[in-house]
Amino acid sequence: MSRHARPATLDEAIGLLAEGWQVLAGGTDLYPATQAQSLPGAMVDVTALPDLQGIVQTATGLRIGAAVTWSDLAAAGLPPACRALQQAARQVGGWQIQNAGTLGGNLCNASPAADGAVPLLVLGAWVELAGPQGTRRMPLADFLQGPRRTALRLGEVLVALHLPAQALAGTSSFAKLGARAHLVISVVMVAVRVQMMAGRISDVALAVGACAPTARRIAPLEPALIGLSPEAALEQITAQTLAPHLAPIDDIRADRGYRLEAAAELLRRSLTEAAAWQG
Repeated sequence: MSRHARPATLDEAIGLLAEGWQVLAGGTDLYPATQAQSLPGAMVDVTALPDLQGIVQTATGLRIGAAVTWSDLAAAGLPPACRALQQAARQVGGWQIQNAGTLGGNLCNASPAADGAVPLLVLGAWVELAGPQGTRRMPLADFLQGPRRTALRLGEVLVALHLPAQALAGTSSFAKLGARAHLVISVVMVAVRVQMMAGRISDVALAVGACAPTARRIAPLEPALIGLSPEAALEQITAQTLAPHLAPIDDIRADRGYRLEAAAELLRRSLTEAAAWQG
């Protein structure tokens, strides 16, 4: 039988985590992964910690608490650049999952197909971690180290996501491909953030998930799209131009070639959609 604690302070939670206790937030990944009547080991429920809650504007951008649920994220009044993140929030499982699951839990589970990763990558997200040695920050791309692997150290907890102000300009779009629209592990997912000026792309960010050990920002391709119209930019996004930056696998859901073609098509659609929203 598992032990359970629901601390009221971050310091108390860190103390338990340093002793080997495990973080429990929404539990939407932990519970399906066990076949037992209860979760194994000692669990620290972090949902009562004020440090992990809220979506607030800061002097440098936007701070999203790691325990913010998908439902709260979808309903929040966020800038158009965060539209992709809110689209993803509305497509994570069913309503029960969206009401319980948390953004931080999705990232710490570190699935290559994590819905929250690609929208956050195009927003230039940084993670804030707290542990026995204090707090530290790093880019989300560095935090995600592989399937089920993150940069978290013993005793650390993901406290918040920080979105820099410069990445909150423009609009964004999210798309994923699976056997059905909801309640599915994606074959491919993408996000695009774009800023337009006089009908031309002045800034753009591309990210792809489920096509490598972690979701990836396709930064090397982005400079080639600057200055182009959205229509002309579509010609630069192909399976061939994406292939050097991704590492899709063959599995029961899709093969490598299909994933690359699907990623290119979803990026083109998302770029078109995001550019149209900005007008």
